Amino acid sequence: MTYVLPPLPYSQDALAPHISAETLDFHYGKHHAGYVTKLNSIVTPELKAHSIEEIVAKGPTNVPAGIYNSAAQTFNHTFYWNSLAPVASRQAAPSEKLHALINKSFGSFDAFKTKFSDIAAGHFGSGWSWVVQEKATGLLKIVDTHDAVSVLHDSSVKPILVCDVWEHAYYIDYRNARAKYIESWWSLVNWKFAEENATL
Repeated sequence: MTYVLPPLPYSQDALAPHISAETLDFHYGKHHAGYVTKLNSIVTPELKAHSIEEIVAKGPTNVPAGIYNSAAQTFNHTFYWNSLAPVASRQAAPSEKLHALINKSFGSFDAFKTKFSDIAAGHFGSGWSWVVQEKATGLLKIVDTHDAVSVLHDSSVKPILVCDVWEHAYYIDYRNARAKYIESWWSLVNWKFAEENATL
């Protein structure tokens, strides 16, 4: 199959002022698009029969590095765009059910927000900060992955939300102030998407 760049779920200026149209032009239009183009140019005939999710779920040790990185970055970015929503149309807070799960998992929403922000801001180098749900317990937890690595190969969890902490996600708007970008990320969290991914 030929892999296609998924359309953004909103216009490129819809996340402003927290994330600018210029950032989306580069981040989505060049970086994300570049991963899709690269994947199509290097994927093997055997793997080409699989969806991006299926390739990523095989894990970084079971797929040639270039193919895995391109597929994982394509999936991660698509999940990231869906983890965000314009301020004007987003659900401003978690639903009662999701809020209860957050409290059960972390003690309080404030504790959850602080822990997530600390892990995302403290991640060394490039990568991703995820909220995932443990399939065995139903509880939420926070994990970070390095570089292109996704969480899809971990069959014990399912992704709920993600924050991109590669510099290209925020450098135009925030330069090297990752913590300020993460603070703005909270103003864009798509709680409806999170609830759709979670088992409540």
